[in-house]
Amino acid sequence: MDSHSCDILILGGGMVGLSIAHQLLERGIASNITIIDKEPRLGLHSSGRNSGVLHAGLYYKPDSLKAKVCVEGARRLRSWVEDRDLPLNPCGKIIVPPRTELDAQLDVLAERGRANGAEVEFLDADQLRTIVPEARTASGRALWSPNTAVVKPISVVRRLRQELAARGVKMREGQHDFKARPTHQQLVLPDGTELSYGHLFNCTGLQADRVARVFGTGSQYTLLPFKGLYWQLRANCPFQPRTNLYPVPDLSVPFLGVHFTPSADATPVVSIGPTATLAFGRENYRGLKAVEPGMAAANIGVLARQYLTNRGGFRRYVHEQAFLALPPLLIRAAQELIPAVKPEHIELSQKVGIRSQLFNRKTEQMEDDFLCLAGPCSTHVLNAISPAFTASFALADLIIDQAVPELNLL
Repeated sequence: MDSHSCDILILGGGMVGLSIAHQLLERGIASNITIIDKEPRLGLHSSGRNSGVLHAGLYYKPDSLKAKVCVEGARRLRSWVEDRDLPLNPCGKIIVPPRTELDAQLDVLAERGRANGAEVEFLDADQLRTIVPEARTASGRALWSPNTAVVKPISVVRRLRQELAARGVKMREGQHDFKARPTHQQLVLPDGTELSYGHLFNCTGLQADRVARVFGTGSQYTLLPFKGLYWQLRANCPFQPRTNLYPVPDLSVPFLGVHFTPSADATPVVSIGPTATLAFGRENYRGLKAVEPGMAAANIGVLARQYLTNRGGFRRYVHEQAFLALPPLLIRAAQELIPAVKPEHIELSQKVGIRSQLFNRKTEQMEDDFLCLAGPCSTHVLNAISPAFTASFALADLIIDQAVPELNLL
């Protein structure tokens, strides 16, 4: 039986796992690092399927972990992308109220953004039309975030993987199953290889809660997968917004609503979406593939209880966002931002993602912030939702700092 050892073992080669490896190297904490991923290549799940928007930090409560890392993380990732000449569109973002009663939320977002260190300014209807002539604001105001940008996520993941491998990080992809021995600080890989580690980081995204439970951690948490489908404007559509265009979000639920996002590269594609519809499996991207009937039934029960109790205004999410996968409802949502959108202007995109939203069974609430739990010689990243990609380098520092007392023993 083959055996290997490493100081740091990272489960999951998505953006969070890669960023932790990057920051461990940059800070001189560890160099003997191994990353394990179940897929034959990285970026096949959340990190390679997200919208690519580098968020500016407008949505998050100033005392939250998201607020602490979003602005700094976006700045660092954008600089990293620019230094490598990877695709980046510095297009900014506009947020508009689709209904007049939502106008006051613009002030809330502006206040949060400024408290978090983001640059924001208000636009009137004339200023809005100079940037997106077709856009509509119900109140005559909009919020402009000039530092929001768009990148191509898969190109970021692939380049970061390449650089880490060049710096000596060992990559073991295609490890679809393993046996954990937490008390021995060991993992047994499918081929029988025994891999010993000093500290383990669980960054497995859609599977993170399941992996954590193997280490005796986070038994009260489960992931609710929400599918994000995208449409896109056809190439012959008479308008192609050149900036991100978002509706004022309902800040009580973790979804931002359908929005328009231009592509990062030279290809002039404007995405519309994503939806936020309950998925019937953690990797149920299309049709009936990867459906998990038992999990789906349990999650439907969870959402039904959320609807009945209306926790956090959950009924509004159901009424306004849960069924946006249906084209007529999606068109209606898109028309709240750009009234000229018609069914013949859009087509279904190949892009689809799944958001791994964490649910706390004890409190019967969805977790709104990042959540990391300590386990035996391990750290478990359980709720790496948006803006985790944006904040990746800064979030990695925060996760590492939580584990520093143990890492100092390596």
